[in-house]
Amino acid sequence: MSADRVAKSELAPVCPLETGNRGASALEQVTRAVRECLELGARVEIDGVGLLWRAPDGKIGFVPRNQKPRIFLAYVVEDAPIVERLFDELAARGFDPWMDRRKLLPGQNWPRAIEQAISVADFFIACFSRKATLKRGRFQAELRYALDCASEIPLDRVYFIPLRLEPCGVPASVAQRYQWVDLFPAWEAGISKLVASLERRESERRE
Repeated sequence: MSADRVAKSELAPVCPLETGNRGASALEQVTRAVRECLELGARVEIDGVGLLWRAPDGKIGFVPRNQKPRIFLAYVVEDAPIVERLFDELAARGFDPWMDRRKLLPGQNWPRAIEQAISVADFFIACFSRKATLKRGRFQAELRYALDCASEIPLDRVYFIPLRLEPCGVPASVAQRYQWVDLFPAWEAGISKLVASLERRESERRE
């Protein structure tokens, strides 16, 4: 069990998992530990079960853990066609990609839904292009939020993956920390390299 990727807008101390009463059953101890973590504002992931967190309104949120690794795709609207192609490639290879135009529902609070999708994702793929590096707005906000999430993840774990859709610069704050993957000039070669990184990380996680 791990408590990580805590939203910066919430109280986020390190979650104690002390069970206290040695006479309590294993189920009671786990239940108490989860409750304490949620009360502290932490997000709790139980392997094979899912992710739980306490929303600002006090309700408990839950995302079941399916066997497909969750991947958040960050992009600018001008690059939507190529990112949709990437979405389809990843889905066909057994991943669970998240893209706003494919996943958001009519009337849904999209800023909150996007932050939630980033915080529960196993991977964050930042799709860079000449337009993306120059454009202000939601894409930049998503990058900052994902970098916040990445700061709470073990250093040897792959989470934030820069992906260049075309020849372009990568922000220094990203380039100094992460190696990027290029989808050009050969799309299939780039996809193979990306998938190899994702699969290696998933293999390590299951060990």
